[in-house]
Amino acid sequence: MLESRLDLPVEARAVLEEEEALLERVRAALERARQRGARPAAPRELRSIAALRELRDEAAAASADDLPAVLLEMSVRHRLIEQETREALPDPLCPYLAHLRVDEGKGAKDYLLGHATFLDPPADVRILDWRVAPVAQIFYRYREGDEYEETFPGRVAEGVVKARRIVVVERGVLTRIVGDGLVLTQRGEGRETRWIVEERASLAMQPGGAGTAARPGSLGVGAGALDRARTAEVTALLDPDQYAAVCAPAQQPLLVLGSAGSGKTTVALHRLARIAALDPARYPLSAMSVVVPEEGLARLSRRLLAPLGAGEAQVKTLDAWSAATAREVFGRPIALCADPPALVSSLKRHPALYRALSSGRFAKLAPASTTLPRLRRRLADLFTDRGFLEGVVAASGGDLPRTAVEETVRHTVLQIAEPLEKELAAIIVPEMKRALDGRPIAEGTPDELAGTLDVDDLPILLFLRAARRGLDGAGWSHLVLDEAEDISLFELFVLGKLLGEARSVTLAGDEAQQTSSSFAGWDAALSTLGVGDAATCRLAVSYRCPRPVTELAQRLLGKLAPEAPARAARDGAPVGLFRFPGEAQAHLFLAGALRDLAGREPRASVAVIARDAEAARQLHALVADLPEARLVLEGEFSFEPGIDVTDVDSAKGLEFDYVVVPDATAAAYPMTDEARRRLHVAVTRASHQLWLIAGAAWSPLLSDAAER
Repeated sequence: MLESRLDLPVEARAVLEEEEALLERVRAALERARQRGARPAAPRELRSIAALRELRDEAAAASADDLPAVLLEMSVRHRLIEQETREALPDPLCPYLAHLRVDEGKGAKDYLLGHATFLDPPADVRILDWRVAPVAQIFYRYREGDEYEETFPGRVAEGVVKARRIVVVERGVLTRIVGDGLVLTQRGEGRETRWIVEERASLAMQPGGAGTAARPGSLGVGAGALDRARTAEVTALLDPDQYAAVCAPAQQPLLVLGSAGSGKTTVALHRLARIAALDPARYPLSAMSVVVPEEGLARLSRRLLAPLGAGEAQVKTLDAWSAATAREVFGRPIALCADPPALVSSLKRHPALYRALSSGRFAKLAPASTTLPRLRRRLADLFTDRGFLEGVVAASGGDLPRTAVEETVRHTVLQIAEPLEKELAAIIVPEMKRALDGRPIAEGTPDELAGTLDVDDLPILLFLRAARRGLDGAGWSHLVLDEAEDISLFELFVLGKLLGEARSVTLAGDEAQQTSSSFAGWDAALSTLGVGDAATCRLAVSYRCPRPVTELAQRLLGKLAPEAPARAARDGAPVGLFRFPGEAQAHLFLAGALRDLAGREPRASVAVIARDAEAARQLHALVADLPEARLVLEGEFSFEPGIDVTDVDSAKGLEFDYVVVPDATAAAYPMTDEARRRLHVAVTRASHQLWLIAGAAWSPLLSDAAER
């Protein structure tokens, strides 16, 4: 071990010895505090004690009227102090996560960022909770050598950052130091342990990615980036398979299959534009429609259609289309539940439910019984019938858990309850119908669901109406369904009833990218849509993702991978794999990397794709002060350069120059088929470089790839 240190450069050896000495000093201070049975008082505790003393003085001089309030405040302060002094000491096996040294003109001072605050001034030990300590702002916002000016409570801090390092301590052993100019890593085990200096560039994203992902008007060929010369129009770059699909006869239904980045959206939108241009009388743009699952892809499709001269085509999400169609068909407003439980949505979109309703108790439904109130009552009866629901779960082939039954019953019971507004109708004073904070009384309570339908109910209701009575209205001249693997059989059936006589339609999809339980196979999808004779075009080349990403994506799918994997059109930057023992260190590392990238590549599109919306909100807080950083949920992308912190569902169908998966852990992506597909979707959004970061054990889906 000593010999390996002697091999290190002088600067690296000095940093290593400094961090080891600091860790030992912290351990000694913690041991002394443990032996005393209490840790040194933190500033918060000192403030509480000082406030208590002031209250005691105030109580001594308080009048009889004021004394009860003062005594109550003293009691609260006592409880706060007791709670604060009971807080555990930092874990000596991993006492802190990062080391920050600053100089504000009075000599250098070291701060350690950890999960709990611990101060021992005589030992020169200052561990601060990184989540709340104001000094943590300096670690996030500045680099070694930077001058800073930050406003803290009670003062303005000005100084220079002397050192800024992420420190990885695992089971009490220092294993890694990640500084702004130096990276030291311990390798090997036992007597073979040694320290090596890593290339700092390996912890930064490779430059040159700006403009590789799709921009409005470019369809993914890099045109339109301000710092690049304009490349050839994408229409001239279509490969033979893509061109053949675009030129398919308008009256021929077409299924376009391909892996992520193979050009499915490009083909579908170009085909729409070509059909409209060749025969505008029979296929008017105003009667063409594009329907996609997510708002992000809808926004991108609108922008990409404009330069093709097809901006008049309607582009809607499935939810927007079903809501508008239901209002038109049933002729009345419909109150919708904004956020139904995921299990309930999965059951309502599953092919097993479609098969049950196609052959079950609705088969002989009279057309006169297809009004909204009657259909709604019948549907509520089904969704509170445990025997029926258990049959659907059993027929799902393991896709749906048994807990979906009780979840659906509970949710439906709340929805069919009498709305609270009706019970309050007799109250004539408006203020009495609202809570103290001014909101409606039912808002934020289970009563808020009363009288609502889920958006997933609408295609089911429309299916029952269309099957027994038909749907009125003119049909589309051409329909594009993108990401069609996430369109349910209920939706496909209704969409098929709205197709025009020409049955002109393009479906684009990839079963490996399904993120919902709705996919029943392409044969079933085409048959339900009413275009079982559709031709199939398979796109075999991935133009979006470089080879390292394409190969990783193939391995992620495992048994779900297609027999003939997509070929990568180009080489590219290696996939970055970074694991830390804790989430906090992973977040510190990610925040610094994003700041570096934003500074070096200001025209790049960067996506941080979290597993869900809540995780995205937490991650955005790390970089919220960056003007380039945006929290994007519900698909509200601007497609401008910058950092979009989003989730898998919102990002599906889109592409970005750089992609970071910040939670590639076993908890976020376990060994399930659903997790395989969702992680596959996340990684295949990258057109230049992909990073995977884990603040715990790697996802088992990545165990073969994640050796670092």
